[in-house]
Amino acid sequence: MGLMKTTLDIHDELLSRAKRHARDTGSTLRAVVEDGLRQVLDRADPTRKHVLPDLRVGDPAADDPLEQYSWPELRELIYGDPGTR
Repeated sequence: MGLMKTTLDIHDELLSRAKRHARDTGSTLRAVVEDGLRQVLDRADPTRKHVLPDLRVGDPAADDPLEQYSWPELRELIYGDPGTR
């Protein structure tokens, strides 16, 4: 594991809280900072799958009203008569 030394400007109150947290949990300031960075970066991970909210309406047990149509009929219902474009 490689380590890189760096300098950061951190607001005084935030640094005090981080040091206090490290002391209270028996950790190091470095470990607290690394853990915080990991949490933020994991939340921002673009490979994380986005879950769409469930916005279904109606009775899920009801018959599907579109089941009676073939794909060409559905296309015509959606887009209209292809001869009129």
